[in-house]
Amino acid sequence: MRSLTTLDAWSADDVEAVFALADAYDRGRGPTTHGAAVLFFPSTSLRTRVTFERGASLMGLQPIVFPDTTLDKPEALADVAEYLAPWADIVVARHPDLAVIEQLAAAQALPVVNAMTDENHPCEVLADLFSLRRHGDITPLRFLFVGADGNIARAWQEAARVLRLDLVQCCPADLATPGAVWTDDLEAAVRSADVVLTDGPGRHADALAPFRVTAELLDRAPVGVRFAPCPPFIRGREVSADAIDHPAFVGHAFKAPLLPVQQAVMAFCLDLG
Repeated sequence: MRSLTTLDAWSADDVEAVFALADAYDRGRGPTTHGAAVLFFPSTSLRTRVTFERGASLMGLQPIVFPDTTLDKPEALADVAEYLAPWADIVVARHPDLAVIEQLAAAQALPVVNAMTDENHPCEVLADLFSLRRHGDITPLRFLFVGADGNIARAWQEAARVLRLDLVQCCPADLATPGAVWTDDLEAAVRSADVVLTDGPGRHADALAPFRVTAELLDRAPVGVRFAPCPPFIRGREVSADAIDHPAFVGHAFKAPLLPVQQAVMAFCLDLG
């Protein structure tokens, strides 16, 4: 039984298998199946829900969508998974609490995919890495994450551990992710970065204001640097408007692989490869 709760539970070979499947889906040649995918999403979800729901449909899975709050009940989540198993083939859940995802997966009744928690967001990072991989080997790249500890920061740390990526976090010391390679010198860090990543500041907007990514900052990065802010980004908050207009910005199409990657994750967990 394969599930995706955290990337730490996967191997580099697992990630490569997902990328191979994503390549196939991207070419319109991914495996198909028959069945149903039960999806739990909050009303605010946009990109993740669209790509999972559309992706499931395209690969032959009927998407059955519930609010994420459906999982907030006294019933044991293992019982929820066991009851769903005869009717569905896979569960995709976006829920604030990672423990909810882990409890569904622990039942071993059907595969469970983490579509985002307050702790991490593995599929988002897999899609970004897949986009970068289209331009060559990702392993020599130097990644700079500008922002505080949070689900995106932790998901990048998970990916860095599994794939042995060179990842540095830049933020005030007290906001760094535990165990991260860290600096608070943004100007120095960007001078050696091949990929610059950001996330929204959450409740730390004031503390992170000096760490806003600007066009002037990107001009100091190596030639060919790619700037990939995590949406939803806000101009004037974690990024400046001119940073989004800068040639380093990867563009909105950078997120297009969310569709084949979500399909690939589901296919991998369903053992369709």
